[in-house]
Amino acid sequence: MAVDFLKYIDNSWTLFLDRDGVINKRIFGGYVTSPDYFEFLPGVLESINFFSKIFNRIIVITNQQGVGKGIMTEIELNVVHDYMISEISTFGGRVDSIYYCTDLAHSVDNCRKPSIKMAQIALENFPEIDLNKSIMIGDSLSDIEFGKNAGMKTVFVSNIPSLEKDSTSADIKVECLLDFKTLIENI
Repeated sequence: MAVDFLKYIDNSWTLFLDRDGVINKRIFGGYVTSPDYFEFLPGVLESINFFSKIFNRIIVITNQQGVGKGIMTEIELNVVHDYMISEISTFGGRVDSIYYCTDLAHSVDNCRKPSIKMAQIALENFPEIDLNKSIMIGDSLSDIEFGKNAGMKTVFVSNIPSLEKDSTSADIKVECLLDFKTLIENI
């Protein structure tokens, strides 16, 4: 496991997080259309609280084609995100921004991961971000490819059954966000 870079993390680093499957339970074949369906994964609130103390920025990057499919509206998506941010804040953590792509996967020139378009928008909003001093944590190949394409370090979370878990080229592989927190604490 390539963890050498962990000892260099300080408050000049940025943490990018995927949402579904990293922060909350993924609904296979469906979408989190309201806070009623948003279920934090074990240890996530504790972990984000910890990360908030060491990372300069925490940014959520998420593909949300449920909006593009008409399954939910952008307003409903923002209600889910407001709930997520409120719960994280109540637990002492923070999320500085959320970037989401509602494009359909088959749309030409879409902004979905692994495209780095959402990272480019984050850079426009937070010019102090150094992508070489950033970590992307995700649970899919597209998350890891996004991080690699943008020049970030990558962490693959395999807390859900996935065919991708053994075939990713992430710098680090962990079972859950809490395991990554523990890894940093023990460096």
